[in-house]
Formats: sequence, structure tokens, C-alpha cells
Amino acid sequence: MRVLLPRLLPRRWTAVLTAVVLLASGFTAVSASGAESGCRVDYTVNKWTGGYTAQIKVTNLGPALNGWRLNWTYTGDQQVTSAWNASVTQTGSSVVAVGAGWNGTLATGGTADFGLQGTWRSSDPAPGDFSLNGTPCGGDGTPPPTTPPTTPPTTPPPTTPPGEDCGSAVICSDFEDQTGPAPSGAWQFTAPDCQGTGTAAVDTAVAHSGSRSLRVDGGTGYCNHAFVASTTDLSSVGPVMHVRMWVRHTTALPAAHVTFVSLPDSSQAGRSLRVGGQNGALQWNRESDDATLPAQSPVGVALSRPLPTGTWQCLRFAIDTTAPGLDTWLGDEQIPGLHADGVPTQDIDQQWLARTTPPRPTALRLGWESYGTGDDTLWFDDVTVGSAPIGC
Repeated sequence: MRVLLPRLLPRRWTAVLTAVVLLASGFTAVSASGAESGCRVDYTVNKWTGGYTAQIKVTNLGPALNGWRLNWTYTGDQQVTSAWNASVTQTGSSVVAVGAGWNGTLATGGTADFGLQGTWRSSDPAPGDFSLNGTPCGGDGTPPPTTPPTTPPTTPPPTTPPGEDCGSAVICSDFEDQTGPAPSGAWQFTAPDCQGTGTAAVDTAVAHSGSRSLRVDGGTGYCNHAFVASTTDLSSVGPVMHVRMWVRHTTALPAAHVTFVSLPDSSQAGRSLRVGGQNGALQWNRESDDATLPAQSPVGVALSRPLPTGTWQCLRFAIDTTAPGLDTWLGDEQIPGLHADGVPTQDIDQQWLARTTPPRPTALRLGWESYGTGDDTLWFDDVTVGSAPIGC
């Protein structure tokens, strides 16, 4: 996934580097400070064979910032797989972190903390070329080698801000405000193109949290649509739109194409980005040209995942609205076949990236759509949409 924000004009600075290396218990800490009106970054990494986590603290030494963007370059073969308290994306060796809505303002002397997790194969030197909104924070900050621990952390890193539930999300729904058997208020039943036998209801017998969820009984047959749409306008959410939901399926995803999440997309003249399944595995589908992510080859399908049945599953995805970037997680696993980073990869996103116009989702619809065979009863709960990642 790539994140691109409106460019801020860089100012020229003469950078002065101060590097401090602390070695203890497999941790490496690197501090880099810029010129008199620059920034400071404290990068603390805990690594093990094949993986690492990094806790990053950025201090603004210049004028107050209403929205911050931290750039750096990895000189090893590190790959970022997830992040918390910031939106972190990687293109090649270049990494960009963008503040979340709740920590996006940095006063002079103010700090923001975030973290990330990643993988590496041959080397993972700490970066030293940080810049904050175009202002350098330092130069060469590479520490000497350390003795890594042999196992990864046993506790996964947090993915939500402390004390926050939905943070600044524009949709934050557990459906507890639904008072009748039919969706109402902020959620409305819809059949976008044609209606068949599918139905939707508020369920008080099955829920991920609380006492209510959204239940959809999806029918089989071509153009059998049954969705519940949020009335919230998502056209200004971004630059990366983060969606999280808990979903529970009764029937395994079929070989035929089905959809259970639909996002009308203004870049496709209102046609949808669709999350569903094909060949028994999760997939993205673009309505305007029927492109899929991953490609529906045996190799591509193997890089996706089936959707477990009979249990609640946390499904998350991030859609870049400024570049053709996309990422998907099932629980805490980033699904390799559902990752588009702007660089075409055989059997994954070559077809998807044939269209270069970035998506611009404007709404969220949850339900079921069959294009041939395949029916299901499924539930949705604890749904969020916002400009900052929200974990499971």
C-alpha cells in the first residue's frame, strides 16, 4: 500500500546530525536531530530473526504543524507489514508515516509516538535520513550490529490509540442504536441494481459485541442484491480510507464470484469497489473493468485466504485515494494476495494496476451479491470507517 498526501513545499535546511546508539536486550535506539528549526526522531527497534518492531517518537522543533508526514529510507530489505497510531506505508525502500487524526497536530516542541512491525531477510539497519514535512531530521544514523533475540514479541503491538475506541472514525457502529427489526436511521436497505430474494434485518440473537448485529440472508442467482448502506458520506475520508468490520459467515466462499462489501467509487462514475470471494478465497473486484486482486490464477488464489465460517472474523482494509494502493488484513494477518503497492506483481496486482486512476469511495454497503451460484447468511458488527487505522 502507498500513501500519498498533498505535497508540502520543502524548506532548505542545513542538517546537523547527532546520533546516539543504545544497545541492551536486543533493542537499538537511534536519535537524530535536525538544524535549529527542524525535528528529532527517536527510533527504537526490537528485532528477531526475520522480523522486528520499531517504536518511533517524532519531536517537532520548528513551527507548529497541522498535519505531519515523516519520511525515511530503509537501507536493508525491511518490509513494513502493519502499524499503529499512524498510517505507515512503503514503496520500495521509501517509507512514509502520516499522523492519525487524533495525533496529527504537532506544536513547537510537541511529540507524536507511533509504532510498526515488519520483516527482513538479510539485513535490517536502522534508518537515519528522517525528514518531517520536508525538513531533514538527520543524516547517517546507522547503529552497529546487535545480538537479536531469537523469538518475536509474544504480545502483538496495539493498533488503537490508548483510551480510544473508534478514535476519529466517521462511521462507528455496533448497531445498538437500531430499535426495530429492519435497518433504519443511519443504515438503510438497498438493492443497487436489482433485487432478488435476499433480505436484511437487525438481529438480537447473534452479535459480536452488545446485543445487536446486522444480518443478511443472501440469495443465489445473477443480480440478486441485498445490502444495507450507511448514510454517511465518505467522499472526504482520507488520504487513506481505513475500514474495519467484524463479519460472520455461515457458508464457505464459493467458486463463483460473490460480493459482501460494496463501496461506490466516484472515480468509476459511481460503480463499486467490491470485497467478496472467488475460487473459494477472498478477493477484490473492480466493477468498471471486472479486474480482480489477486489475479484468479492458481498462484494468485493461493496468496489469498478463505474466509472462516461459524466464527466472527475481523476484516480490515486500507484504500489509498491518492494512488492505486490497497491493503487487506484478516485478523492481524496482512494478506499477501490482497496487497497492491503500485508496482505490478505477477499473479497478484498486474491486472488491478492496469487502471491508474486512484479510487475515491463515497459510501459503504454491507450485504450479499451473487453473480451466478452462491448464497449465505452472514452478520456484520462493530463497523468503523475513518482516516486512521483502527485495530481489531
